[in-house]
Amino acid sequence: MSRRPARRRSRKAGGTEQLLLALGGLVIAAAVIAAVVDFVRAHPWVPVVLVLLVGGATAAWVVTRQRAARWEQVRSQGLRYALTQLDALHHRQFEHAVRDLMRRDGCVNAVQVGGAGDNGADVKATDPFGRQWVIQCKHRRAGMSGAAVGTPDLHVLNGTGRPVHKGDVVVLVTNGRFSKPALDFARSQRLHLVDRAMLGEWASTSRPLWELLRAVPPPRRPPSP
Repeated sequence: MSRRPARRRSRKAGGTEQLLLALGGLVIAAAVIAAVVDFVRAHPWVPVVLVLLVGGATAAWVVTRQRAARWEQVRSQGLRYALTQLDALHHRQFEHAVRDLMRRDGCVNAVQVGGAGDNGADVKATDPFGRQWVIQCKHRRAGMSGAAVGTPDLHVLNGTGRPVHKGDVVVLVTNGRFSKPALDFARSQRLHLVDRAMLGEWASTSRPLWELLRAVPPPRRPPSP
């Protein structure tokens, strides 16, 4: 029976300490606010300077972003790659290059999505006609001398390109070559293949990819003005 009052006193003491701490914090906050108000009254020009500084910094940030966006547009419109440049890339850089080429062609939302769990897609984009593009990239360091892209890679792309990624145009791009079974399989499944020759033409000119491929699905909508 003698222990219960001790616990009650301990709880009461803890509550009192928390209340005192809260009151102390309020007093300090009130003192700081009062000091700031007094300072502003004594120096009314300080808020004006702060507003000007913040406004100037914001304006500079906006101008910088606009210049960067304009430069990116100019850069992407003039983007060109030689096959030797593409051959020298890491496979992830190759995916970025394909993404940038799609952006150059007008797919402003083109993104690189390749990596673990990508379900066969390395680049996804929407073209100016509303068509959804799903692209798998296969980089060969040795170019045409490297191993041919075969049907196993196409099986993965075929199984996910439309059912999972909802692609209208499903493409496999390589800086190398395709095996004969891969060519036959792609033709039977309406998959589009970009081999070294077509990649070279696409990357080194200003022609969009949909002008180079055959039997691309019709536009979903008119191009944006």
